Amino acid sequence: MMKRYTFYYIYVLLGMLLMVACRQTNPSADGAIASFKQQVPAAVQGQGQRDGTQTKVTALDLLKQRVGRGISEIMLTRKGYMTSYNKQTRTPNWVAWTLTKAHSYGNNQRENERFEEDLDVPEPRSTFQDFYNSRYDRGHMCPAGDNKWDAVAMTESFLMTNICPQNHQLNKEDWNSLEIQCRLWARKFGEVTIVCGPLFEDSDQPRTIGRNKVRVPTGFFKVVYRAQPEPHAVGFIFKNNGSSQPWREQLVSVDEVERRAGINFFHALPDDVENSVEAEEQLKGW
Repeated sequence: MMKRYTFYYIYVLLGMLLMVACRQTNPSADGAIASFKQQVPAAVQGQGQRDGTQTKVTALDLLKQRVGRGISEIMLTRKGYMTSYNKQTRTPNWVAWTLTKAHSYGNNQRENERFEEDLDVPEPRSTFQDFYNSRYDRGHMCPAGDNKWDAVAMTESFLMTNICPQNHQLNKEDWNSLEIQCRLWARKFGEVTIVCGPLFEDSDQPRTIGRNKVRVPTGFFKVVYRAQPEPHAVGFIFKNNGSSQPWREQLVSVDEVERRAGINFFHALPDDVENSVEAEEQLKGW
């Protein structure tokens, strides 16, 4: 009888060890999120009343945007950003990250990086070759310039799930100018939360590039939220062409971006704060 129980306990112990080993070699999505929490700032972004209770919002909460019903979405968590990938357009729905003052600096450069297809999403997916001879840049959503603080973050910013077909002039000029301005805001206010992505407003005749039919956006949006010294948010919309589009002249309310992108931004904020900051359409105080 004793020998039987001894074998039973050994069997249970081996089973427990096997479960631990599986967790270590195949981390779950929850594990990935837990790891990501260590990368984003833990500072409280906002506080207020929702349904009669006090709501405390973290930087991680602000990164999770809400797309419309029926939109294809695969959530991906990287060291420097979070993204909602659309397997139908082969582009992100949105990419979000919190940029701190410290993360706006760094020594990791982009010169040795290569654009790589993202093996975490199913085929067909966007590849480097899809852009060849397309006359479109491989346009970063979360820019390499915001990821100089870490080598892994820099490399992951070159995954094709962070890339959209973007007009060369826009990519190098006005879009880049706003990216630089966001870094200045991060240094001024301590941190900002940024969400950007493509707009597709030509559903009748969408344009695609490459063998994998990567959809070409008609435009791009960017929304920027800051908590200090008081909550504010601003939105911007650019056309995906080479026309002159100074970023200050592309200013719109976050409500307008929501309407055109079909995305509910910063929904984790208390209702009164969300409604207030999303209706703004001015740069006063920025």
